[in-house]
Amino acid sequence: MYIHERRGWPGFKWDKQRLAGPLADVRHRQGRLIGRMDALGFPLRQEAVLRTLTDDLLKSSAIEGEKLNPEQVRSSIARRLGMDVCALTPADRNVEGFVEMMLDATRNYDKPLTDERLFAWHAALFPTGRSGMTRITVGDWRNDSTGPMAVVSGPIASETVHFEGPKSLHVAREMHAFLDWINSESDTDPVLRAALAHLWFVTIHPFDDGNGRMARAIADMLLARSEKSSQRFYSMSSQIRTERKDYYDILEQTQRGSLDVTPWIEWFLGCLGRAIDGAQSNLGAIMVKARFWERHRELSLNNRQKGVLNKLLDGFEGKLTSSKYAKLVKCSQDTAGRDLNALVENGMLKRGAAGGRSTSYELALDHIFSQSEPL
Repeated sequence: MYIHERRGWPGFKWDKQRLAGPLADVRHRQGRLIGRMDALGFPLRQEAVLRTLTDDLLKSSAIEGEKLNPEQVRSSIARRLGMDVCALTPADRNVEGFVEMMLDATRNYDKPLTDERLFAWHAALFPTGRSGMTRITVGDWRNDSTGPMAVVSGPIASETVHFEGPKSLHVAREMHAFLDWINSESDTDPVLRAALAHLWFVTIHPFDDGNGRMARAIADMLLARSEKSSQRFYSMSSQIRTERKDYYDILEQTQRGSLDVTPWIEWFLGCLGRAIDGAQSNLGAIMVKARFWERHRELSLNNRQKGVLNKLLDGFEGKLTSSKYAKLVKCSQDTAGRDLNALVENGMLKRGAAGGRSTSYELALDHIFSQSEPL
């Protein structure tokens, strides 16, 4: 028996005394992080939001096994935030749609969540009307025309069924109850409501595909309500991606369990706390970037050099060589060599140990980390 088949569904119960400590702790961490971010100037806060949202979208897709182009995601978000970043990369329709959904969820956190709004999110996620090669119902509740909704794993003919959702003929009624609840006034802490909304939505599984991403967007919307701010400084999706096995395990246990969802909420609060802790490293990277540009503010650089330096500061993967530089900025090898040599001479880059054709370049950050003020 699944949780949605139990008498009393969806009357969730939880142990308030058991959750009081973890809830107070995560609320304290929320407040401290927001306080630190408020102390930053507007440009640094915008950079933090851009990094957080980019990571959130990339990891939310990765949870579902979909790999998005990081540059496209970052460019799409930056464009919508009105940020001036070098060399904006055109984004595919599916990237643009995902960005639109997430920004609507977090920037319009105080607006009612309606079926029309969810249908718009779903249509944005699947602009071609397909999930991979499979045509799906887009912008409407699932109809189970290809069989009952089930979460399965394993090879064909020997799959393991982890969960089956409510029958499609009940979905409209189930979603009506869910949306009435989410838009109602409540004495329940908004962070607890975020945990409940995530579980409730993925249990109904109202769409043919995209339910996980939409559940995480709804949770982010309620977390934004809990902070009364559209600015996101931590990524719950990123932390869930890190703890993906535990996430699926606790979700399956809860959906096969009773209406007492205390263990699920406990896990959600712990994951949220770890996500907030992870934002500290994000803040450190932003401060390093700010100090780097402040130190070199008087140098005259071309757009090619600025763009590559920002990529390195944002966590460019792999070693930077003259060939990669030329490919990134679409210039000749000779131009790449001159640009890189100038950056080395100005103390912005340093050469790796290997020489000749294997020469690589990395940021010269010794002067940043030697400064006495803490990150």
